[in-house]
Order: sequence, then structure tokens, then C-alpha cells
Amino acid sequence: MGNCAIVGINWGDEGKGRMVDLLTEKYDVVIRYQGGGNAGHTVINEYGKFALHLLPSGIFRRGVVNILGNGVALDLENLWTEMEQVRSQGVEITPESLRISDRASLLLPWHRQLDGLEEARLKDRAYGSTKQGIAPFYSDKYQKKTLLAGELFDREALKAHAAQLLEWKNLTLTGVYGAEPAKLEDLMAWLDDFGGKLKPFICNTTKVLRDARAAGKSFLFEAQLGALRDLDFGIVPYTTSSNPIASYAPVGSGLPGVAIDEVIGVVKAYSTCVGEGPFVCEMFGEEAERLRKAGAEYGAKTGRPRRVGPIDLVATRYGVEMQAATVIALTKLDVLSDLAEIPVCARYELDGKEIDEFPFPTLLDRCRPVLTSVPGWQQDISAVRRWEDLPENARSYVAMIEKAIGCPITYVSVGPERDAYIYRG
Repeated sequence: MGNCAIVGINWGDEGKGRMVDLLTEKYDVVIRYQGGGNAGHTVINEYGKFALHLLPSGIFRRGVVNILGNGVALDLENLWTEMEQVRSQGVEITPESLRISDRASLLLPWHRQLDGLEEARLKDRAYGSTKQGIAPFYSDKYQKKTLLAGELFDREALKAHAAQLLEWKNLTLTGVYGAEPAKLEDLMAWLDDFGGKLKPFICNTTKVLRDARAAGKSFLFEAQLGALRDLDFGIVPYTTSSNPIASYAPVGSGLPGVAIDEVIGVVKAYSTCVGEGPFVCEMFGEEAERLRKAGAEYGAKTGRPRRVGPIDLVATRYGVEMQAATVIALTKLDVLSDLAEIPVCARYELDGKEIDEFPFPTLLDRCRPVLTSVPGWQQDISAVRRWEDLPENARSYVAMIEKAIGCPITYVSVGPERDAYIYRG
């Protein structure tokens, strides 16, 4: 078994968590390599229903080692809270099953505070942040003004470093936003509390991965969000502040030289988007609300109603290219089962001209969807487990997408449960 990355092809919310949960039985190590607690992976299995934000989705599989890599925005408080919630439903989490990179930078309380302050300042120009501190955190990380998880093991040195950062950060809190200054005693109490609880899980994960590779173990890399939210290749500035693309996985995991043998790109059978920014295929009104309710399209982290639309073949083809996807997992096909006609965004119209290429971000607001439709199947497919048992129109819909995006669709999800899928390998 080679190494695999499971990544989002579009705006996020594609259903990556259920795919990781499904496939972890084939892998030895599952690694979250970027992002923080600002998005959620919904997983339904024998333990119940979960919305994971920081924990890798392999946490439910016994014998699997789960790693939070150095590329993750490590919020100690939110991680501990999430661990306690998952444990309360009967899932065991130990330092053997979860390991945190000592090189992961800590997302501190002031990062969340600054996120909210900046969104309030922007008002109607806000980026649609989840206010989990992600943008301020990554800004500080690239300014080399963060604490590393490994520093929790030397309290005196940690306190001295924290005091330096606090002096600098208060210049922004008080001077730019007029907020109350952060206090060292509050910060240290927070670090002592949540850092103390999580220290048993923190280690040199590069060594863990190196030893695992030497032993012939297989790796599954788990991304947050999707290609269109990538900091470099997404719909800037309405992106996340890290790189969800598969090529970043070796760096963010802690073993830069590791090879990725397969990239499973996850695509929803229709389009959804949480947050602000251009969304060319967006639907409105009663039609959008029906689709939103049918698919339970509300943010796993925020509860915000997701914006919805037909599958966007232009954006999906671009996402496949950016992720270098080798196969596709198509999720939520069952949600479309009631439709007599299924809309499809086949192309864009830009300044009176139809285009197939995903345009530069500043041009997206001038684009309009060029819509077509295909016949639906209008029958329940949630119990189907074999490709040949799908209605002909459902198979035709999948085949149409496959041809348009130039990548084989190997997995077809027909329900949220772990076993509710069709394998076409």
C-alpha cells in the first residue's frame, strides 16, 4: 500500500472526513498537515456522528497512529475540548493513537481576538472569517512570532518568550484596535492548563514518521478545505491562510521527502460554499433552499447555511489540476435523487464570451454561469452498493462529470454512513 492524500477539489465541505474515515482501515498513519479549527469534517460511524475540526479523521480506527503535523494551527484549548467530546462518545484517545508535532506553532487566544476585531473593522468588506484566529496565526507564524509546542516543556524559557511576544502583540491590540492589552499571567495560565493536558501527546513526529516509513508503514494525508481556498491558487483573498493542496502534505506533515503515490480528490455531486467570495454557480431562492435542506448544508464549525449551486465543471476541472488528483470520490449523489432535471454549470460567460478555463480571481465577479441540465433518476439510491445497480441516469450523470474533469471517479457516495458508497475500481 502506497501513501495517499485525500483533498478537497472545490471550496471545501466536499465530504473529505467521511472518505478518510472510510479508508483509514487500509493505512497505518493518518496525518493532518495544514489548517486549524476553522473548518469541520463530518464523520458518521459506529460511535455516532462527529464534526471534527482538529483531530485527524483516523482517530476512530484502532491501531492507527494519528498525527497533527507542523503545518497545523494548533489551538490547545479547542483541541482538548474536541478530544473530550469525542472521548465522551466512547472513542479512546491516547498518546499512542494521537501524536502532536513539537514543531507545530500554537494558536493563542489573542489570535482569535484579533480575527474578530479585524472582521468588525472591515464591516461589509469582511472576508467571511470563522473567527478562529487562522489568518492572524499564520501571519505571526511567517513573521516567526509564535510559540512552538515543544517549548511547553521548559516553562521558564516559555514564559520569557511569551513575554516578548505579548509586548509586541499588545502594540496591535491597543494601538490599532483600541482593545484591552493581553496579560502575561492570563496567557501563562492558559498555557499551563491546556498545554499541561496535551504535553503527553507532543513529540518529535518527524522521527515517528521516519521510523514508520522505514518499517514499511503506509501514510494517509488529510487536508482541510479545498483547492479554491488555497492561499496561493484559490480565490484570493477569500481563501484560508495555508495550503490545502496535496503537494504541501509532505512539508506540513513533518517529513518533506515522503512520496505521495495517490491523490484522492473529493467532489460533491453539486456545489457548496461557506463564507464570502465569488461563487459563480450560486443558486438562490426556493430552489437553493430545497437543495440546502436536502443535503443538510450547514457549516460543521459555524452552523452557517452553505451557499449552494449545481456542480461547477469549470471550477472542478481547475481543482483537479491544482490537486494533481489521480482519482475522484464523488459524494452526496443521493441528495439529487428527487430532481427530475439536474442543473450543471458547464462553462462561464466572461464579458460576453464563453470560457472553459477558470479565470484569475479578480475576474470571477464578472463571470456568469452557462447552465445546462441532464435528466434525473427520481428514485432512492441510498441502499445501492454496486455500480450496475444505479439507475441509468445516475450512471450517466457520473460519467458526464468524469469526462468533463478528466479524472476517473472511483468512489461514489450515496449516503453519510461509512459503508454507503460504491467502489468502481
